[in-house]
Amino acid sequence: MEERIGFIGIVIEDLAQTARVNQIISQYQEMITGRIGVPDHDRKMAVIGLLIRGDAQRVGAFTGKLGNVPGVQVKSAMTKSERKEEK
Repeated sequence: MEERIGFIGIVIEDLAQTARVNQIISQYQEMITGRIGVPDHDRKMAVIGLLIRGDAQRVGAFTGKLGNVPGVQVKSAMTKSERKEEK
């Protein structure tokens, strides 16, 4: 499969699920090229942004596992195809 780059946005509405989310993220750590996490203590929630690189099937498995965690919302955006370097 063709490798793509993209972004995964994760909203954790139930902070009790944070450990589970981080466990899933660590299973796919080889795909992650950047990560930012922003807690919102007032609303008792958090947002995680991941820059990723991988094929569509693996990204789908990753986001599917995250999306199946109760109290977690996931959205992703991927390039249509990997751009080839111009010579």
